[in-house]
Amino acid sequence: MTGRHGLTVLLLLAPLAGCGQKAATPAAALPQVSVIKLVAVPTTLTDEYVGMTEAVDAVEIRARVGGLLERQAFIDGADVKRDDLLFVIDRQPFIAALAQAKANLAQARATLTNSRQNLERARPLFADQALSREDLDNAVAKEAADAASVAASEAQVRQAQLNLDYASIRAPRAGVIGKALVKRGGLVNASTTLLTTLYSVDPIYVSFTISEPTLVELQRQFGFGSGKNGARAPPCRLKLIDGSDYAYRGKLDYVDPAIDARNGTLQLRLTTPNPDRILRAGQFVRVVMPVRKSINAIRVPQQAVQELQGKQSVLVVGADDKLVYRDIVAKTRIANEWVVDQGLAPGELLVVEGIAKLKPGTAVKPVLRPAANGAGQGGAG
Repeated sequence: MTGRHGLTVLLLLAPLAGCGQKAATPAAALPQVSVIKLVAVPTTLTDEYVGMTEAVDAVEIRARVGGLLERQAFIDGADVKRDDLLFVIDRQPFIAALAQAKANLAQARATLTNSRQNLERARPLFADQALSREDLDNAVAKEAADAASVAASEAQVRQAQLNLDYASIRAPRAGVIGKALVKRGGLVNASTTLLTTLYSVDPIYVSFTISEPTLVELQRQFGFGSGKNGARAPPCRLKLIDGSDYAYRGKLDYVDPAIDARNGTLQLRLTTPNPDRILRAGQFVRVVMPVRKSINAIRVPQQAVQELQGKQSVLVVGADDKLVYRDIVAKTRIANEWVVDQGLAPGELLVVEGIAKLKPGTAVKPVLRPAANGAGQGGAG
């Protein structure tokens, strides 16, 4: 076709061709979204419980004898070794009492010596009938009484020596000593006045409670309580008050034999190493304890989950590469991941970034990224 009419037809077809080129542009410019391919991975679920530390040994230091406090031999809060001197009570009364007891013993021994000599002289006289039976019996009784007096005096000397030794109060074990509660010159009453407290530091106890349903779950999952002493349980982790992890794991060493009927809880206790003395008695920590094994758990990043009014949702990429809104149920979180109980299946593509700006039904180009738990392995196809 030539001439004016042919030129007119070409001019009319040119805009149509341009429109066809513009229509192909959106397909090539689909928004890219980062996704992971979901897989089920073996997972042990944990719960956290509030625990409190306590010293394995906390010894209250009290005096066995009374008197005025003469000296404090330690610095408050210092480390002490076994048998280190802690306090000295005025020793002079006890030194005098010991001297008196020794003098009484010497006198009793002298009297006994005289009684034995008299008895030795009386026996031949009685044999020669120069002494009556009554006099001999009196000599025998006198010797026995004087021997008993010597034994009593020896006991008094030992007691006086003990009292003198008790005036010097020593550490019964190694540990960290608290502050002195009685200052120099203060009156100390025997067995009643608390002078200070000595704490052991390594290892240290952590006590916490679990609920009765948790106990049943532990028994089902781990055979909890069926081991020797009823302390069979998986190792537990500890977190400090700021949320940071404690370097050492705790080992369960005590399970209360009875559930507290008032609140339906069971008392447990861990023992954990404390060589760096990060933990102190009376400190709050969080005990992270495994409570359930799950061999088909789907774990998704926390950033991929939207939470609104108690409901949780995610965006997945459907078969036609369009975004699909999905409600999920996730009750347990491990680090920065949710463990999904309902709503997702292995093999689905989960959107993990920019979900707040995306809308369901939008066509996208999924870009696979590796997941922290290995869920992102495989193609996006």
